[in-house]
Amino acid sequence: MASKNLLRETLQGLKMSKKGKIKFDPYWAERGEHILEGYKGDLGLSPNCAGVMDRLSSRPLKKSSFLCSSSGGCSPDSSAGSVSDINTINTTFSAATPLKNKRRHLASPLSCKAVSDEMNSETPEADVSKVSSPVSLPAISLLSSKAMQTAGCIDRIEKKHQEKAKSALRLRQEKLVVAVADAASEQLKRFEELMELKQKQEDQSMRDMRDRETKESMVRYEKLKEEQRHRMKNLNLSQKVAEPEQQQLWEAELERQTQVDGRERLQNLHTIQVEILQLNQLLKPSSQTKTDLPPTSISSYSTRGNQLCSQVSVVVRKTAEGQFPSVEDMTMAEQALHEMRALIQLMQEEVVKAHEWKKEEQEQEEKRRKMAALQAQQDVQKKAAQSAQQKAMKKGLQNTAEDSTLKWYKELQQTAAQCAQAIEQLSTTKDAQTKKLKQELQKAATIPVSQISSNSGSQLREIFDKIDKLLSGGAVVSGGKSVSVSQHPQGLDFVSYKLAEKFVKQGEEEVASHHEAAFPIAVVASGIWELHPRVGDLILACLHKKCPYAVPHYPPMKDGTPVEEYQKILGYRVGESGVEDQDSFLKRMSGMIRLYAAIIQMRWPYISKQGSLPHGLNHGWRWLAQMLNMEPLADITATLLLDFLEVCGNALMKQYQGQFFKLMLYLKEEYLPRIEAVTSSGQMGSVSRLQEFLETALQNQQISPPKGQLSSRFWRT
Repeated sequence: MASKNLLRETLQGLKMSKKGKIKFDPYWAERGEHILEGYKGDLGLSPNCAGVMDRLSSRPLKKSSFLCSSSGGCSPDSSAGSVSDINTINTTFSAATPLKNKRRHLASPLSCKAVSDEMNSETPEADVSKVSSPVSLPAISLLSSKAMQTAGCIDRIEKKHQEKAKSALRLRQEKLVVAVADAASEQLKRFEELMELKQKQEDQSMRDMRDRETKESMVRYEKLKEEQRHRMKNLNLSQKVAEPEQQQLWEAELERQTQVDGRERLQNLHTIQVEILQLNQLLKPSSQTKTDLPPTSISSYSTRGNQLCSQVSVVVRKTAEGQFPSVEDMTMAEQALHEMRALIQLMQEEVVKAHEWKKEEQEQEEKRRKMAALQAQQDVQKKAAQSAQQKAMKKGLQNTAEDSTLKWYKELQQTAAQCAQAIEQLSTTKDAQTKKLKQELQKAATIPVSQISSNSGSQLREIFDKIDKLLSGGAVVSGGKSVSVSQHPQGLDFVSYKLAEKFVKQGEEEVASHHEAAFPIAVVASGIWELHPRVGDLILACLHKKCPYAVPHYPPMKDGTPVEEYQKILGYRVGESGVEDQDSFLKRMSGMIRLYAAIIQMRWPYISKQGSLPHGLNHGWRWLAQMLNMEPLADITATLLLDFLEVCGNALMKQYQGQFFKLMLYLKEEYLPRIEAVTSSGQMGSVSRLQEFLETALQNQQISPPKGQLSSRFWRT
């Protein structure tokens, strides 16, 4: 009975403490909250527990259900009320303190009875500890197996309740989301219906407003119409009243306008008169019209101009009496002005025609004079050709060139030999610096010649200027270095000789492969020849040495001369592999003859010198005549004649005209059979081509210009 009283007092003490006043909420587990969530203060026992502890310390402790429930069991010796038992209880309660702290931190749901039992088991024993010993002893955590099992059960229950609360919370959230989505969908439908209703209301209001505006417009229109009828009625009444005044004003305005128009016509008439008088002055005879127009034309123009001036003067005299010119008068004056302008234009056109006719007369006179001079020259040439033909008929054809031609040929070869001997020291030098200078001079002379082409006239002019500057002693840039012939005493002779060799080599190689290349090379060579005659002589010497048929000269074979050496003299290339084949030989000879035929007819267009070329068409005529005076050679004669005539035939035809065609007729009828006689059947290709060319030229009395000839348009590119 005493233990029951003690238990009741203990529970009463706990009830009065802060911990006992915690509010219990049966739904805390569903919300996932801690059991002590609403408690904000520190947990502790009530001061009334001190009396309970005093009673416990004054009477012997007995085994009770309270102690058994706190410690988890009772020993048989616990009925003795010794101080050691109290210390043991204190130790047990001290050991149970960590369990209380652990449960406080777990935040798991407990039943109300379990919380009350825990507080009953902890608070009194804590007070006993204070009574039994004023100094706190070290706490030893000793838990029985039943306490551990109880703690485990509590943890499992807490986890179970926590999982149940989480699943209930998830289910509730899902239901809430579905409910919110349904509510939002319904709200959206209501919003759309509201907007549709609002749009319909706005449309209806717009229609109503348009209807109102239409009605108002109709009302305003009717009012305006009525006002207009009323205004027109008043206006008609006012016009009937003010008609005499209006008539007077109208007449006054008409008179004023008539005066303005009359003054304007009068001013225009004076302008026309001034212009007609000025134009009439142009019809009077002047120094130019007297020389260009016949007197009858001048007088007719002057007479008609005076008549037109008189017509205008008659109209002007009417205005002097105070009258304005009428529209008919102005029309007549304007017609007179137009006729005067047409008369002036007609006279100017006649003056231009007369001037052109006079110019044509002068040109024809100049042409007749030139034709007379040319006819005289042709007569001289005709006599020379006839004498040569008679001489050939008496003596037969020659095997060698004429003495004058051979003398000229030997002089050119002697000039080339002297130049080669003069530059021998520079050509064979062993000094490194001089050898370097020689190479630079050779490049400066030969590279521009290699760059000659028919691409553009400006490029060809740059090449010519560079070569001319080099030969004139100026410094030119070659290979990134500046070089000049003045850097060595033999520099000019060396450059001239190498330049001549390069021109001939271009004919031997480039022109032989591309016949059109003869003209750009020839025009540069002709210009250099005209400005620097020594270079021209060296070009001829190199050409005659490589192609003796350009003289023309057929060198005879001397006694004791080896065959290979004689073939070199004839122009064949002889190497380690032997003599070149006939086709290659003919190709090279053809290229050099084509270059020679182009040089004698070309002239550099930017030279201001007048007169004939240093080596012009007269030398071409001489070459052709001497070729026909010599015995033909198989294959070579027909090939060279055809190449020469294809390139130079058109120029010779323009220069010598009928005399040239007589020579062509002689070539066809007299000389061509001689060529056929010395030509074998396998070499008749060139003979057939020459025969076809001659027949076409004689039949048409015309030779076409050569392909690749440079036109005036070329020099503008």
